[in-house]
Formats: sequence, C-alpha cells, structure tokens
Amino acid sequence: MIPVYAGSSVRDAEKPLLRDANDLRLMRWAADALAHQAVLMLKEYTGRLYGSRVVALVGPGNNGGDGLFALAALARRGVAVTAVLLASQAHQEGLAALARAGGRTASAEALEALIEECDLFIDAAYGTGLRPGVQLPAIPRHIPVLACDVPSGVDADTGAAAQSVIPAERTVTFGALKTGLVVGSGHLVSGRIRVTDIGLTPTLGKPEAWVVQGDDLELLLDRDRGWSAAGRHKYQRGVLGLLAGSVRYPGAAVLSARAAVASGLGLLRTIVPENVAAALTSQVPEAVPLGTDELTALLAQNRRNGREGATRIGAWAIGPGLEDTPETRQHLQQILSANNPCVIDASALAMLEPGEHRQLRILTPHAGELNALLAKAGVRVSARDIAADPIRWARWAAVAYDCVILLKGSATICTAPDGYALIVHASTPDLATAGSGDVLTGILGTLLAAADFPATPTTGDATALTHRLTDLAAAGALIHAHAGALAAREGTVSAVDLLVELPRAARDLGL
Repeated sequence: MIPVYAGSSVRDAEKPLLRDANDLRLMRWAADALAHQAVLMLKEYTGRLYGSRVVALVGPGNNGGDGLFALAALARRGVAVTAVLLASQAHQEGLAALARAGGRTASAEALEALIEECDLFIDAAYGTGLRPGVQLPAIPRHIPVLACDVPSGVDADTGAAAQSVIPAERTVTFGALKTGLVVGSGHLVSGRIRVTDIGLTPTLGKPEAWVVQGDDLELLLDRDRGWSAAGRHKYQRGVLGLLAGSVRYPGAAVLSARAAVASGLGLLRTIVPENVAAALTSQVPEAVPLGTDELTALLAQNRRNGREGATRIGAWAIGPGLEDTPETRQHLQQILSANNPCVIDASALAMLEPGEHRQLRILTPHAGELNALLAKAGVRVSARDIAADPIRWARWAAVAYDCVILLKGSATICTAPDGYALIVHASTPDLATAGSGDVLTGILGTLLAAADFPATPTTGDATALTHRLTDLAAAGALIHAHAGALAAREGTVSAVDLLVELPRAARDLGL
C-alpha cells in the first residue's frame, strides 16, 4: 500500500529543510527527477534528445525554481529550452543556472507561439501554491505535458481542480504522494505519477490515506493460507443472505447473486419478490430461497448461539433493485437488528437512519447517494462540495452512520469512522455502467460472508473491526476493478461482462 499525504502536510514537512535559503539540495533533487522524466518522455515521443524543444511555464516560487534547474539540466544535454516566466520575478539561482546552460527566457505573451513549436511542455507554474482565480493557459492536446509536483490548477489537499487546470501526461511529485493527485478531479488530470524521495520521511507524520493495488489483496483479506483451508466445507466458505430486486428492477438481484457466486461464495440464500424468483432460479440455480418465517427463525437462532452450519447466515447484501415497501422495511429492520455484517447499497441506503449501532456495515453510495445520506444526518453539502473534497465528506458520513463508507467513483474511497482510509483506482472509465454497482455488492457480500468476525464484538474491538471492514471493502473494489480491466480488453464493458471475468479476476489477485 502506498501512503498518501495532504499537500499542506508535505509543505509543513519541508519547512525545517528550507530554513536555509542558500541550501538548494531539495530543489536540485527535485529538478534532477523532473529532468529525468523529461528525457524519458522526449525519447518516447520524438525518439531523440539533442535538438528537441522544451518549453516550461515557470512560476515565481519554488515550483518555478525546480523547473528552471530542470531546464538547465536539459540544455546541457543539447535540448533547446525556453522558460516562459509568469511574473517579473523568478527564482534567481535557477535563472542563473539556466543562463549558464544556454537556455533562454520569454514572457507570457510569447507562450502560444512557443508551444506550437515544442516537443514537450513542462508545467512548473504553481504546484501546491496555486492562487484561487488564476487563469491558466490552454495547452494543445497533441503536446505532451509533464507536471512539476502537482498539475497547476489542482488542490494538492483535496483533488479539486480549476476549470483552467493543465492536464498532465505525467506528474513528478516530490517528498510523498499527495492526496490531490489520487482523488477527485486531480486523479483524472495527473496522468502517470512518479514519486521522488527528497528526504521528508522523518518529518512527514501519519499518512492521510493509503492507495491500494492488486498485489495488496492478500494483505487486505488477511486470509489463512495454511493446509487446513483445503478442508473447508461450503458453510465455512461463507453463507450470504441477499435482499434485493423488485418488479421495476428485477435484474439487479440477478447481477448481485451471480457476482456473489462467481466470487467464490459457499452458499447463497435469497429474499426476492416472486417476479424475480423465476429469473434467479434460471440464472443462478445455486441460490436457495429464504422465506419470511425462516428468516425470522434464523436471525433468532443467530442471536442465541451464532453456531455454524446450514442454519447460519454469515453476512447480508442488501439493496440492489429494492422497492421501498412495508414488507421490505420489515425485512430490513429484522436484518439490521441482528449481528450479521452487512453491505448496504442502492435503494436500501435511503431507508437507513443515522446514529450508532452494534452491527458491522459497509455502505456503498455514489456521490449523489452520499449527498442524500449527509442531508438526512443534517449535513448540508452540494454535489460540487463532495466532488471537491471526497475524502472529507465520506468520513463525515462514516461518523454519522457509524459504518464503513465505500464512496464509488473513478477513485473509490473506503473509510472508517476514525478516518482510516483506503483508495482504489478504477482500471477503466467503462466501470461506470448500469449494474456495475450491483456486481460490486455481490463481491463485497462474498468477502463479508467468508470473513471470521466475532459473533458478539466488544466495545474494545470496534476500531480494529472497522479497519478490517475497510480492508475488505477495498479488497472488493480491487477485484471489481480488475474484472473491469479484463473485460475492457475486449471492448466496452457491461455488468454482464464483469460477471464473465470475475472468476479469472479473483484468481489473478489470489482470492
């Protein structure tokens, strides 16, 4: 897992190392890393270094200084470099180094003509020091852009981006991976990110979040890989209850059920409307229907002794395609009053009330559903607010509903009430398709059902359990994203395509 820090935290960590204005070690390390990536990009896009042309937009602060020293290094290798200065003042030592190397400077008025003739554009304008309201120039799409530290226009703390943001093909960031590069709009405009160590680790403090990748799955699941695993029977592999489907949305229940089975579930028990039952039997013959009377008996038995076996349901997946009816509400309240862990999605989210409880829950809203959840909890925010600072508002909801929040998006955020947060990046934008969330619910249900949570957790276990629940949420998002990547190889992605690729995705990641 990769630690992530707010841009302001990185700036604070830099301060002790920047007290001596004559000490340029940090700047030279940063500039060398920037110049190295520029060399790689020039060779990739032009096939040559000597005689290629680089233009950099240079701001008045340290970000501009990084850019000037990087241009000087490129000039010494035969690259024709030009620094377009955004202000009357610029980093003096950087300007001197550029002049000694044979580089030139130009005013902002010359930028448009210079860009048309360049092979690579370096954005060293503002980095983490962007001032609100600044209008940034538009860079033609055919010109590759290398961003210095943070693409200009991106808030390094939140990922919010100005309308005039300069999207980058690649970003070289210094000291640590910054939050603004991996969430919100910042994630969409930063391109490939390279982190350069400049010696800040002793002063950085605690990460704000962690980015998880495919090879982190085993760590997130914390699953026993010993010899005894081969002897598990289907009930030990997980029994999941599914409450889903309606006359209007019959397919949602089928998608979730198929996803749960395809993810390796031991046994699926289903509560669905009559019109959905026939389709479910046809498409998911492994599913075993669960009647109202049996549900009441099972939940009562779980409360009494929590023993394993055919009578026990380990976890619940609730919400895909549900209709808000008295019967649905009754089932939901029965399940929410029990100790079984739950993943709650879609229509069921609107039936929840904020407040504390003893059940382990993962809520899986998209931004619009998160907005509604927050409003019910008395927190008035707009969709724009959530897009501008998604980690903050996901954490608010986690506290308000005493649960783990999995906020869906191109950067999926999984956070516990105490702020522990994991970030999973979608492998393809095609994952934003109808039914994709229903598939994710089935995957998460399987992981919850297979996990070994205590039947009666104590108050002292709360933090550890919600952290484990957050890990499982991120694991489900990873599997979902990998299935999307596999499906995207064949073209655009549908929810059914995800189902087809799920078994392979799970095996690839070691599930």
